[in-house]
Amino acid sequence: MTAAVAPDADKDHSADKIAARGLKGVVAADTTICDVDGELGKLIYRGYNIHELATQSTFEETAYLLFKGELPNDAQLADFNRQLVHHRQVEPQVLDFLRSLPKDTPPMTALRSAVSMSAAYDPIAEDESPAANFEKSIRLTAEMTTIVAAIRRLSAGLEPVAPRSDLSHAGNFMYMLNGTAPSADAEKAMDLILILHAEHGLNASTFAARVIAATLSDLYSAITGAIGALKGPLHGGANTEVLKTLFEIGSVENVVPWVDAVRAKKGKFMGFGHAVYQVEDPRAVHLKELSRRLGIETGDSKLYDISIAMEQAVKASIKKNCNVDFYSASLQHYMGIPGDMFTCVFAASRIVGWCAHVLEQVSDNKIIRPSSNYIGAPERNYKAIGTR
Repeated sequence: MTAAVAPDADKDHSADKIAARGLKGVVAADTTICDVDGELGKLIYRGYNIHELATQSTFEETAYLLFKGELPNDAQLADFNRQLVHHRQVEPQVLDFLRSLPKDTPPMTALRSAVSMSAAYDPIAEDESPAANFEKSIRLTAEMTTIVAAIRRLSAGLEPVAPRSDLSHAGNFMYMLNGTAPSADAEKAMDLILILHAEHGLNASTFAARVIAATLSDLYSAITGAIGALKGPLHGGANTEVLKTLFEIGSVENVVPWVDAVRAKKGKFMGFGHAVYQVEDPRAVHLKELSRRLGIETGDSKLYDISIAMEQAVKASIKKNCNVDFYSASLQHYMGIPGDMFTCVFAASRIVGWCAHVLEQVSDNKIIRPSSNYIGAPERNYKAIGTR
C-alpha cells in the first residue's frame, strides 16, 4: 500500500492564490514606529498623536523619538543635538561631485548619488552593530540637509553655504538653502514640515528601505534605494505638481472655471485624496496656517488665496479633502524653495523614518521574500530554432 502524501505547505499552488495588486491590504511587518489610521484620520508616532508633536515638539525631539522609541530628557536631547551639529559638514569630495554634475541633473538624481557616495567616506559604513547604525542614522539625518541645500544652491549658480552650529536643525537648513538666517515663522515652517513628513508607515520608499536592509546590506544602500523610490512621481513630487497648478490657475477668479474644466476632462486634482486617509489628512491643517502667515510676511498672499479657493471648489466637486502636499506647495514657495526641490526637502525629513525602520528591521531580521502568482504560459517543450 502506498501512503498518502500530504500537500507541501510551502509549495505555491497558483490556482489557490489571488494577487494583491500593489500589496494593498497585505500586512508585511510588525512595527512600533508609526500607526496610520486612515478611517479616523490619525497619525501616531511611537504612541504620540501628530497634532501634539506638531504643536509642542521640535524636529530634533521627534527624530530622537522615532529612533529610540521615547522622547528625550534634557541630557539626551543635548547630546543628540551635539551629534547632529557635528555631522552637518559633508566631505569636500561629495560637494565637488555635486559641482561636477551637469546643470540639468534632476535634484533627486543628485541627492541619490551623493548619499550613495557619502558612504565611501564614512569609516563605519560597513559596521552593522546597533551603535554604529544609530550613529549613521544621525549622520545621514544631519548631512541630508547639507546635501539638499548644496544641490539647490549649485542649481542656481551659487556656491553652497557652510552649516552653522548655533542654529536649530530647521533654522540651519533654511540658512543653507537661502544664505540668510530665516524669520521665526519660516524656521517654524521648516521645523513643522520636517516633523510632519518624518514618518508615515510602510509607504513605498520605507518598504524599499526595509527590503534592502533585510538582506543585511548596509544602511546607505537602504537609504539610497528609498530615495530612488521617493523619486517616482506616484510617491514624491505631488506638491511640485500642486505648485505648477497654482501658477497655471493664476488668480482666485480662475479657480472655479479651472476646476470645472479638469472635472469635465476627468482629470486628476493633485494634492487631494490619499491612498490611506478616508477623511482629512491630519497633517494638512498645520501647514495651511503657516502658509497664511508666511503669505502675509512675504507681502504676497496670492498663492495662499488661490489655494483656499481651490480647496473649497475641489472638495465641493469631488468630495475629497486636501492632503499634506496641498498647502506645503504654497508654504515652501513662500520659504524661497523652488518647486523642483520639494521632493528633496521631503527626503530630508523622511530620512528619519527610513532610518528608524531600518534599525527596527535589522533588530529582528527576516529576509523579505514574497511569492508571486504565475499567470504565464503553461509548461511546454523547447523547440529547435529551425522549427519555430
